Amino acid sequence: MDNLLEKIARLEEKHNKLDPEFVKKKNIKLGLRNLDGTGVVVGITSKGQVRGYEKDKWGKSRPTPGKIYYCGIDVEEIVDNIEKEKRFGFEEVAYLLLTGKLPTAEDLHGFLHELGVKRRIPDVAKKVIRFNSRNNDQMGALHAAVSSLHKFDPDPRSTDIRDVTRQCVDLIAKFPTIIAYNYCVLRSNGSRTHPTFVPPESSLSTAQNFFYMVQGKIPDDEIAHVFDIALILHAEHGGGNNSTFTVRTVSSSLTDTYMAMCAGIASLSGHLHGGANEAVMNMMEGIKKDVKDWNDDDEIVSCLENILDGKSGDRSGKIYGLGHAVYTISDPRATILKEKARTFASKKGRLDEFNLYEKVAEQSVRLIRRKKGKKVSPNVDFYSGFVYDMMGIPSELFTPIFAMSRIAGWSAHRIEEIIQGRLIRPAYISSWNKPITYTPIKKR
Repeated sequence: MDNLLEKIARLEEKHNKLDPEFVKKKNIKLGLRNLDGTGVVVGITSKGQVRGYEKDKWGKSRPTPGKIYYCGIDVEEIVDNIEKEKRFGFEEVAYLLLTGKLPTAEDLHGFLHELGVKRRIPDVAKKVIRFNSRNNDQMGALHAAVSSLHKFDPDPRSTDIRDVTRQCVDLIAKFPTIIAYNYCVLRSNGSRTHPTFVPPESSLSTAQNFFYMVQGKIPDDEIAHVFDIALILHAEHGGGNNSTFTVRTVSSSLTDTYMAMCAGIASLSGHLHGGANEAVMNMMEGIKKDVKDWNDDDEIVSCLENILDGKSGDRSGKIYGLGHAVYTISDPRATILKEKARTFASKKGRLDEFNLYEKVAEQSVRLIRRKKGKKVSPNVDFYSGFVYDMMGIPSELFTPIFAMSRIAGWSAHRIEEIIQGRLIRPAYISSWNKPITYTPIKKR
């Protein structure tokens, strides 16, 4: 059987490779990307808008400092106001993304109450979560638990917007609980007793509740507020990111909400999407070991060159946390998290690590520009893992936390896609130039 599988794999590799010249000749937009790397415009959304370029008077695009807007509002402005008012903002952002409008004080109070009462999950669903798997794949566990919630919905297949809204709000509320409980099971593996699930507290914010369910205590205000900001920054990023586009694609077929969100989870769990901050942490651990003097720029550059050349690190030739499909000069989310990382590092006695992160980012930008001719900047993943680590959050939770935040954006895009009502169906060109004659089995 192993030999057969090996043969099948070799044939798959042989027959599925693309000829770059054929792609160029046919003007095929692989990955729905234009030749300059920008995304092919395939839809309209009122939810998230990402800007990293602007056109000059001749119509030529030029890079600009990155901006992201939620329903037309600058996210940096949202974060600034939330911080000034010393309150939690993720729930407000979720409401904004769903409705397109900022909530009134009365609306926000009602929405917070609705989330609070929906956080608990059915006892039967807890049994699904308690099932001990043979691996520590937290995204797989999230996928299994969310799909199981389908069984507890009185009308799971409905695509009426009122039902879909009910389901989406329910999932926004339940994702933190599911993720926290999945981690409790992972942490208790090998124990003879079942993990203790801490019930969510309806009076706490999403950020506070998550720490409360994972650690059994309410976090201090600074940690809770910075975590809340991280949730805000990851809640939405336009319709073109892979997981959101996946949710929109399957939603356009009028599948149910649980299937659509599981598709988003599946996409986010991919190596090229949701796990980049963990990859940054692993890369930085290697750099910390290889670079003897963290203040020596030459030694840092030499280490980064080895990574870029595929001679060290995971040998992929990638410096993780650098570059983005839209942002070139700056990622506004990274700018915000960088300052939070600096503050935390100073208080935690890890300023030397922060300084190394900063040097790695600066030298990587220069190195990639010199060796590859590309202009890049640190993205949100470069500092987020470091911030989570200083909060005491284990790396197994990094990508699930991304999903916990992005469920707000997925929900908003699902609803928008259903209302817009057009099945997404792009075209593919065949790689075969002419038909192949069928060969009878005796002559093969």
